[in-house]
Amino acid sequence: MQLNNQINAQYNQLIAGCLQKKRDAQYKLYQMMSGKMFAVCLRYAKDRESAEDILQEGFVKIFNSLEKFRGDGSFEGWVRRIMVNTAVEYYRKNIKMYPIVSIEEQVKETDFDTIGDDLEVADIYNMINSLSPGYRTVFNLYVVEGYSHKEVAEMLNISEGTSKSQLARARYLLMEMVEKNNKIKISNVAK
Repeated sequence: MQLNNQINAQYNQLIAGCLQKKRDAQYKLYQMMSGKMFAVCLRYAKDRESAEDILQEGFVKIFNSLEKFRGDGSFEGWVRRIMVNTAVEYYRKNIKMYPIVSIEEQVKETDFDTIGDDLEVADIYNMINSLSPGYRTVFNLYVVEGYSHKEVAEMLNISEGTSKSQLARARYLLMEMVEKNNKIKISNVAK
C-alpha cells in the first residue's frame, strides 16, 4: 500500500511538471512508463519498429492531453488506454479486416485440460504475434484488454460479426499452433 502511495505521489509530481511543459518531467515520466507501454504496443504491432512508432505517437498524445486526466482512475490505466487506442488507430489506417469464415466453421473439439501445459509465456506471445494483424488486433482487444465485441467493432470500424469471426479464426489458428507445438515436443521426447 505504501509503495502504491509513493508511485502515485511520484506520478502526481511528474504530471504537474509535464503540465508546466518541463522536459525533465516528461523524460522521467517516459522513462517510468515506456517499458510497460512498449509491451502493450508490441502486442498490436507487426514488428518492433512499428511498436516503437506506436509508443512514440502514444506518448505525444499523452503529453498533449495530460490536462484531460481527471484522476478518477489510475494514471497507468489512462496511459494504457491511450496506447491501445493509438495502436488501434495505427492499424485501422493500414489494415482492412473482412469476415473470413463463419464462427460455426471454427468450432473444433480440443482437450483443453492438457493442451498447452508445456508452453512458456514467450511461446504464447510468439504465437499471438504470428497472427495476421487483423486477427491479432481483435484477439488482443477482446481477450487481453477485455473489450466487448461491440466495443471492438466500434474501435475498428467493423461489424460485431466481423469481430466475432476474426476472434474465432484467431483462436482456431492459435489452437492449431499449440497442437503443432505439442506434437513437436512429443516427437522430440521420443527421440
